[in-house]
Amino acid sequence: MRQTQPFRVVLPEVSGSLTQRLELFALVNLGLVQSMASGVLTPTEAIERFYHTENCLYVQKHFRNKEAQAIMSRGVQLPDLFDCLPPDEARREFYRELETIRSLCLKLLGKKRSRRDADEAAA
Repeated sequence: MRQTQPFRVVLPEVSGSLTQRLELFALVNLGLVQSMASGVLTPTEAIERFYHTENCLYVQKHFRNKEAQAIMSRGVQLPDLFDCLPPDEARREFYRELETIRSLCLKLLGKKRSRRDADEAAA
């Protein structure tokens, strides 16, 4: 029986303007946060599917956005929490990190909304 590979999001393959790609980035991350918080995805699976090296390098080189870089950095480090902390403390820190990633995503989406509102007001 052939085993299928898990779905991977590869940001360099996404088209659209920088604003559109950042919006998609934030929305995908919000979905990942929800999936990890509910136990649908493990932190290791999230790295395999999204927080992998190719996307980290892409965010650093093309987005050049401190919130996006912080999201990727935090996402990559999530499995390490369970390797270096006692279970209860790791769980608390895990949820704290997920909330930080969520807040950063909402900040990115808020910036996009502010730019769109300014563009509409100027029109």
